[in-house]
Amino acid sequence: MTSTGDRRPIVVGISPDPALRTAPAWAADEAARRRLPLRVVHAEGLPTGGYRGREVPPSWEEWNAALHKAGRHLLDEAMAFVAARQPDVETEGLLAEGDPVWVLREQSRAASAVVLGSRHLSRSQEVLGSASVAVPLMAHARCPVVVVPEPEHVTQEPAYFVVGVDGSERGAAAVDLAFEEAALRGAELRALYVWEAGPLRIFDEYQPQQEARRLLSEVVAGRQARYPEVDLRHELVVGHPVEVLADASAHALGLVVGTRGRGGFAGMLLGSVSQGVLHHARCPVLVVPAAAA
Repeated sequence: MTSTGDRRPIVVGISPDPALRTAPAWAADEAARRRLPLRVVHAEGLPTGGYRGREVPPSWEEWNAALHKAGRHLLDEAMAFVAARQPDVETEGLLAEGDPVWVLREQSRAASAVVLGSRHLSRSQEVLGSASVAVPLMAHARCPVVVVPEPEHVTQEPAYFVVGVDGSERGAAAVDLAFEEAALRGAELRALYVWEAGPLRIFDEYQPQQEARRLLSEVVAGRQARYPEVDLRHELVVGHPVEVLADASAHALGLVVGTRGRGGFAGMLLGSVSQGVLHHARCPVLVVPAAAA
C-alpha cells in the first residue's frame, strides 16, 4: 500500500448517515498501524429536487448553503469520532462539492488507500445501482479501495486474511497488499487459487491443476521470505471464485482481490470477482484496481 517514507494519507469517504461509523473506524485504525495521516472526506454532491407540493423551490445559493451547512456538521462529527478513536493520528477534513465518485477518484491520486462504508441492506442497489460509489471508483482509482461493511462483522481466532491469486500482475499486487495487512496485524494469510471448471470440462485436469499449484507456490514464495512472521496457507480450491472467496473470508479480517486480471489457464477473472465478492463478503474487501497495480 505504501513504501518506506511514503506519507500519502488514508482517505475515508463518510456517509450522510452519521450512525455509520465502521468505515471511519477502520480507516483511523489503519492510519495508526501504518503511521500515516488520515483525511476524512465528505462529498456534498449537487443540489437536487426534493421539495413537495407547490412550494417554491429555493434558489441555488440557498440550496447550496444548506448542503454546505449539513455537510460541515457531518464532517465535524466524523472528525471528532476518529480523533477520539485514534488521538495520535494526524487528521484533516475535506468538505468537497461534486459527485462522490469523482471527488474520491481525484483523492486517490495522492492517497495510500480510499476507504468506503457499505450497508448489507440491499447489496444489488448499493453496489451496482446508480447511486453506487464503490464499483465506479474501483474502475478508476489510483490506489487500493477498501469497502467496509456495516455492521461490523465477527472475526475468528486466530485472525486471518484471505487473498485471491490468479497469476496476473494485478493479482500479484493484491498478494503484496495481503501480506502487508497480515503482517501489520500479526494475522495468518490464506492464499487461494480457485479452479473454475468450465461447462466443457477437459478430460484430464491433473496437469493444468498442477501448473496452477506451481504458479501459486511461486507467487507467494518470494513474499513469504519478506514476511517470515506471517503464517501462510495456500491451496488450490475447485469451485466458483466468488463463492469460494466469500466462504473462505466469512470470519476474516479482510479479503484482498485485484481487478481485471486473468490467469494464464482457466484462472479467475478478478474484475468480475471483485464485484461479486462485494455482494457476498461480510468482511472488509480490499480491492487493488488496475491503475494501482
